[in-house]
Amino acid sequence: MGLRDRLSHAWNAFMGRDPTVKHEYGSSSRPDRKRLHYGNERSFIGAIYNRIAIDVAAIRIEHVRLDENGRYKESMSSSLNSCLNLAANIDQTGRAFIQDVAMSMMDEGVVAIVPTDCNYNPFERSFDIEELRCGKIVEWFPTEVKVDLYNERTGQREEIILKKELVAIVENPLYAVMNQYNSTLQRLVRKLNLLDKLDESSASGKLDLIIQLPYMTKSPARKALAEKRLKDLEDQLANSNYGIAYIESTEHITQLNRAVENKLMAQIEYYTKMVYSQLGMTEEVFNGTANEEVMLNYHNRTIEPMVSAIVDAMRWKFLTPTARTQGQSIVFFKDAFKLVPVNQMADIADKFTRNEILSSNELRQIIGFKPSNQEGADDLRNKNLNQKVEPQEAPPNEADDGSNQEKLGGNQNGV
Repeated sequence: MGLRDRLSHAWNAFMGRDPTVKHEYGSSSRPDRKRLHYGNERSFIGAIYNRIAIDVAAIRIEHVRLDENGRYKESMSSSLNSCLNLAANIDQTGRAFIQDVAMSMMDEGVVAIVPTDCNYNPFERSFDIEELRCGKIVEWFPTEVKVDLYNERTGQREEIILKKELVAIVENPLYAVMNQYNSTLQRLVRKLNLLDKLDESSASGKLDLIIQLPYMTKSPARKALAEKRLKDLEDQLANSNYGIAYIESTEHITQLNRAVENKLMAQIEYYTKMVYSQLGMTEEVFNGTANEEVMLNYHNRTIEPMVSAIVDAMRWKFLTPTARTQGQSIVFFKDAFKLVPVNQMADIADKFTRNEILSSNELRQIIGFKPSNQEGADDLRNKNLNQKVEPQEAPPNEADDGSNQEKLGGNQNGV
């Protein structure tokens, strides 16, 4: 390409722009980002929510077609599948959107998945969902809900009323443990808030001193004199560069350097263990030292119910009866090899190929290798067995002049 052609086709992000659009509203932080409640935001509860939401988003959710027996047949090339795996909207990828749904579901107890853009009116005919957003339900009606939803056109959150038949309403399956007012997790949050208040009061710069004066302070005059003496001592400490003050020889100071004992920490430890056990998880899940059995229990008791709740709600609201009759569905796939150690992968690969469950190329994709072009790499067969070789016909011998036929015939006649 010549210099003139390069200049005519060049584009620069700062130079080749459309006329600047003047927005009415802007924000220094991301306005569509989920903000946790005050108690959850200030405690390690937010870390628990974030860990669970990441694990929920790691499970692949797809819009698929099933066969006549209800088995997975193929993934559909649809806009809904693009929303779930590529980009749910202009701000979020598909994985970030599912993580947002899981975080909101655990924090609020119930969340709304709203199709913000469709190619047709969903109340008039079948439609394709092109964008999805996660919103907070602020008010309930018999057939409608009021949803606090981010509007990407204005850059602000707005409250809109939508029909329930259009919105996928997902309730936290662990609502009784996480979101009920007197649930174990909410009681733990209240205890943690009390602990924060005690920490703030203990770290507020107080000296915690008791001054013994050389006179009684029962009378009003003596009490006023004691308060004046206390005020003088405070002024000395406040106005001194090094925090030094003097007292009289008859006065004594006692410093309270011992914290008041209470059972708050013991109660917090007790409720923390209760929350872990009721959610089906342990501390090893969060610090990365859990073994395969612990992680399997965590996925079955915590992650799978949440993913199933999200998938069931979207399958119910986003697929019409005609689409379900045609075999369309929304399903999730868990990577069975994600928790398998490397030293066990070879044995598992041998068993899967030997029993004709996976082909060689499918296993190569699981471990991150590119497919092989060799013959038979995509075949479901046991490569440990010798394959049957088809018998080939021997080519006719041009040197035979019929004498062999006579000998052969003579032998047969002789027999």
